[in-house]
Amino acid sequence: MPSNMRFMNPPAIAKPGGYTHVVEITGPGRVVYIAGQLGLKPDGSIAGDFRAQAVQAFENLKAALAAVGATFDDVVKLNNYLLDIGKNLPIYREVRDKYVNTAQPPASTTIGIPALARPDALYEVEAIVMLAR
Repeated sequence: MPSNMRFMNPPAIAKPGGYTHVVEITGPGRVVYIAGQLGLKPDGSIAGDFRAQAVQAFENLKAALAAVGATFDDVVKLNNYLLDIGKNLPIYREVRDKYVNTAQPPASTTIGIPALARPDALYEVEAIVMLAR
């Protein structure tokens, strides 16, 4: 993780579970925006249930990070879109925690939605990454 990144949870804001309220980046660096990743397998087919799609989406994100020389430690922001959030939020959190640095998790927004662009998709994740150079 670059030394120019600081993860903070201000005491005036309720302590979050599984994400950080504020991620500060100072100095020179490179910002990478990764488009929303669905649970699509390399052959273009969709993974099975919500858990399988979330795992595949995070594996796709992992591959996108590797393409720019990054890891999940470099992710400063995640945006998540879930169908049936009441049912799937605990599953999402379980999958996410296998990938992100849970000691310094990225800032995060998670939204329950009625549908995604692909009708059989149940989950999508996008990321913002900060690299030292």
